[in-house]
Formats: sequence, structure tokens, C-alpha cells
Amino acid sequence: MSFVLRLRFAALTLIACLLALPAQAIEIEEVTSPGGIHAWLVEAHDIPFTALEIRFRGGASLDAPGKRGAINLMTATLEEGSADLDSQGFAAAQEALAATFHFDVDDDALSVSARMLSENRAAAVSLLRGALVEPHFDQASVDRVRGQVLSIIASDAQDPNALAGEAFRKLAYGDHPYGSSLNGTTKSVQALTREDMFEAKARVMAKDRLVVSAVGDITPEELGPLLDTLLGDLPETGAEMPPRAELGLSGGVTVVPFDTPQSVVIFGQEGIAMDDPDFFAAYVLNQILGAGGFSSRLMDEVREKRGLTYGIYTYLVPKDLAETWQGSFASANEKVAEAIEIVKAEWARAAAGAVSDKELSDAKTYLTGAYPLRFDGNGKIADILAGMQLSHMPVDYINTRNAQVEAVTAEDVARVAQRLLNAEALRFVVVGQPADLK
Repeated sequence: MSFVLRLRFAALTLIACLLALPAQAIEIEEVTSPGGIHAWLVEAHDIPFTALEIRFRGGASLDAPGKRGAINLMTATLEEGSADLDSQGFAAAQEALAATFHFDVDDDALSVSARMLSENRAAAVSLLRGALVEPHFDQASVDRVRGQVLSIIASDAQDPNALAGEAFRKLAYGDHPYGSSLNGTTKSVQALTREDMFEAKARVMAKDRLVVSAVGDITPEELGPLLDTLLGDLPETGAEMPPRAELGLSGGVTVVPFDTPQSVVIFGQEGIAMDDPDFFAAYVLNQILGAGGFSSRLMDEVREKRGLTYGIYTYLVPKDLAETWQGSFASANEKVAEAIEIVKAEWARAAAGAVSDKELSDAKTYLTGAYPLRFDGNGKIADILAGMQLSHMPVDYINTRNAQVEAVTAEDVARVAQRLLNAEALRFVVVGQPADLK
């Protein structure tokens, strides 16, 4: 998947999942294990199955200096063998238990997803504990996964979407960990050793940055001891969290030459944090401006009226240590300059703050449940609960979310538009061979 699509989907998944949860869907219990591990639980005993989501705050941003890509490589190697099992034995054990484990990492969190049948829960937890507490990181596995990462890095070097993302990150975040790919560089990844994997694990996988959610056929009395068995032997503390990123975006255009008939464009400016009192107003405004598909202003002006792109989207990106308001599109080289001017004009119009009653009503209707957000499985709900905790949302958030969207007024939208949107501060990164673009 291209960087633009990955970025858009990541931003939309985070915000949509956290801001579109049906208020009637779940009832959350807060559980604390005998060992002091905190979790959110939704009991659902209709099928003998449990979904477990574990997060470690900090994610790939906790890479040690000069070791960029270490936490990503470590995460990808967690399932390559543990305790007395090699990689094939670990995979075979999962299959025999009908359990699934998935390990992933992004800029802000390392994620562990587990799915297990009730009858095999104890054995599945024991197997997963091995990966989290006693991974082998044997040299052959590290080298094999390293080769996969290096292949991704080489592919990204020829992908205009990835190049646009790299350039935008560097402009926005500079030397902060956000300013570079979590994959690392060819040089940094080639230099990583087996010992670096153990160090990377210790930096991020610690109990002082732990978030847990469970959904399914399990009671609070069962969940508490399970958490201590699974996670109790992890280190108490990890590496110090990075500082907030100083956003370095300023207005203008950055062109990255690339031989392609169609240019890829990422644009953005400073954004808004999810705990800001104006966030819901900004969320509604973004829906009107660029997140509403064919009903958004930018799609109407740039695609429908002028045919300059197949699609254009905007999205709020409230990361833990920085906030941006971004957008993306692709256009033929000879049309990019015109498209950018239209984007700036629409951004300036939105900054004036005026929205029609229909725009406001349509946006709120969509955001309160008119689009197909699915919560049809334990795993999806567990993932959302983990995200809520990472974003420091209260446990009763799902009961107030729709009311907060409905409470947004035209005056609220105008206020946040005038406060945040600045067409002259938009930075455009263009990868391609754009014509007539200074």
C-alpha cells in the first residue's frame, strides 16, 4: 500500500474508530490484576472466544540513537521462536491451538493482538508469553527478517508515495523520531545486531507504558491472573519517552523530482490534539472540507468541477507528540499547479468559517453513524478499547461521543476554522515532474 494511502487509512482508522463507536455497543469493566496490571474488559459469552489487545506506548519512537529501525525489526522477529520453540515450532503451536498472534509497531505504540479459544486459553497464553518475555532473536531469524525490511526500504526508494511521505516527515518533524521512517535506512538496518534486538525490546516492552483490553468469553476473575501470567515478568520500566516534536512546517512547495507522468502531493499544516476542547468542531469541519468523499468541498472543487484528480482527502493526524492537519491527492504533472491553487483557495474559504446548515447537518449525520463502521467482532472492539486508552479517553466516552458531535454548532466550526486553518501556512510536497510549479 502506498504511503499516502497508509497515512490516510491510519489517520482515518484512529479517528473513525475512536469517534464513531455506537454508544449502545458495549459495556466496559475496569479490571486490575493481583499484580497491578490494569485492563478494560467487555464480557461476551455467546461464543467461546477471547480477543486480547496489548499496547506499549512509545512504539518505534523509542529507537536508540543511531539504531533507527531496531524496534521495527525486533517487532517483526518476535514470532520467530521463543522458549523451547524455533520459528516453525512456534507457528505450528499456534495452528494446533487455533490461536492467532499479530505483532505490529507504529510511531506511537507497539501492538500485540491475540485471538484464542476458551478451551485453549491457558496454552495460548503460555505460548504468547514466550514471545513477549523469552524471544530467541536467533541470528538466522534476525537476518531473514532484516532482508525483508531491506527489500521494503529499496521498494520505497522507487515509490513516489513513499518519497512524498519521507519528505513531508522530514519537513514536519526534523530530527525527531517522527521525522524518519520507522523502517530505518539501509545503512542503519544493516548495522543492527542480535544484541540490538534485546535492547530494543527492553526499551519499549515494559509495564510502565502498558495498555490492555480484552473482549469475549472471559470474566474479571479470570482476566486478572491471566494478565499477571502473560505480562507480569516484563520489566517495570523502559526507555524515557521522546520529547514533543517541534513542528517545522511553513508555507510553500517542496518538489522532489521523480520520473512519472502523475505527481503525488501531500500537504499539511499544524493540527489539533484529541483532548482539545475544540477537537469535535475540527472533526466536523474536516468532514466538510475534505473527509466527506464526494460531498466534501475539496472533492467538489478539485475533482468534480475541474477534473484535476481522481480523489482528494484531508485528515486530522493527532499523534502523541505532535498534531497535523493533512491532505493528499495525485494529479497529472501539467495539472498539479492548478490543483494546488484550488486547494489553497478552498482552505482560505474554510478558514473564514462559514458553513451552510446543510453542510453541518450532513457532516454530523455521517459522523454519528451514517457510514459503515463495523463493530461486528470481539477483535475489532478490543482494538478500539486499546485505542481509547492510548488516547486517554474516559471509560464512559462511548456514552457521550454522539452527543458531543451533535452539540457542535456553526459558531463552533467558525471559531475552530479561524483559529486553526491557514492557507498561507500550508506546505505542499510534490513528487513527480510538475509543470509550471515554482
